[in-house]
Amino acid sequence: MRENVKEWLKAILTAVVVALIVVQFVVPTTVYGVSMEPTFKSSDYLLISKQAYSGDHSPQRGDVIVFTSHMKDENGENKKLIKRVIALPGETVEVTDGKVYINGKELKESYTKDGTTNGTVYPVEVPEGRVFCLGDNRLHSTDSRFLEVGFVHEEDIVGKVVFRIYPFDRIGIPD
Repeated sequence: MRENVKEWLKAILTAVVVALIVVQFVVPTTVYGVSMEPTFKSSDYLLISKQAYSGDHSPQRGDVIVFTSHMKDENGENKKLIKRVIALPGETVEVTDGKVYINGKELKESYTKDGTTNGTVYPVEVPEGRVFCLGDNRLHSTDSRFLEVGFVHEEDIVGKVVFRIYPFDRIGIPD
């Protein structure tokens, strides 16, 4: 009997330690809404690496990130948004005639839902310590084009999307 208790305690302690380690490095999250279609759909379950941008690592163009915005959810908490990094600090971004330009060159984007980016962003330089992010479903995304989001502070980035767990038929590392 005493041996069984020891084995149970050992198993529970191991599970707790593993869970604590995972929580320190990975955050599970669920996608809500259509702003990242077709890459991610509402109810997709993702793993976010909290350590992706530690040390000398910084966001790169094309990374899909989760960040804390200044927008409020229904509980009055700051909303977490999922978007794609489009422009980096020091780069000039422009949106015109349905196209995105970085430093005057058109950005080729195969991941967008409709192949067009609505709205206009006049040429603006991304400030140091911030990134410019857009949803992949540009016609239905509140992102850096809008004052409610604006440039994303690197310190507000929760992490980088590294793996899709669910749905099982789309499990794996996202594009």
